[in-house]
Amino acid sequence: MHTSIVIMEADKKKRLEEMVNKDEPAKRTTIILDKDEREFIDKLIREGKEPGIKPLISKMLDVYRSMMIYDWRFPGEYYCGISRIAFVNVELLEILIQQIPKEKWHENGKRMGEALKVSMETTLGLQTADQKNWGSVFNRLRVQGFGDIYVKDKYLLIKTPFIGNSEIWSGLLEGLFDLNLDMKTTVPPLVFEMKAKQPV
Repeated sequence: MHTSIVIMEADKKKRLEEMVNKDEPAKRTTIILDKDEREFIDKLIREGKEPGIKPLISKMLDVYRSMMIYDWRFPGEYYCGISRIAFVNVELLEILIQQIPKEKWHENGKRMGEALKVSMETTLGLQTADQKNWGSVFNRLRVQGFGDIYVKDKYLLIKTPFIGNSEIWSGLLEGLFDLNLDMKTTVPPLVFEMKAKQPV
């Protein structure tokens, strides 16, 4: 208990220092909520799902910006730049994948990766083959629900992948990052060794 109080106090002190050291003073904003909106927020806080109103609003703005919600035509048409997106159950994707012959999984994954590459390069201005941009690409994939992707030495690791099929992932990553991969695991967490691209 004492440890958590000390950590909370240190966090408060750090936030206060950040606020004091800002070049511009923080601006106060008053938001008038309907009764049911306030009750909903209070319920989230009471159940421990959110720590408070300010962090909740900051989180909502981060999601709004990250998901490009300003481009959405709510309800029903959601866009991230040039790409239309949809919230899809993984079970529906699994049914589609099962209809593709196994020998075409890698090829289809590669085409998916190439489509993602065009979308990210056009929408975010990211050259996905350039490894210095991979952090931003991984973040975009995480935001869109694909899973958590990391680089460790010469390996790409995928934790909690939305699609569990390693062949499709292998192709997708090759198409997205323009590289060759050697699959090391076939079940999550997925591990791929990066290989030098062979000259054509």
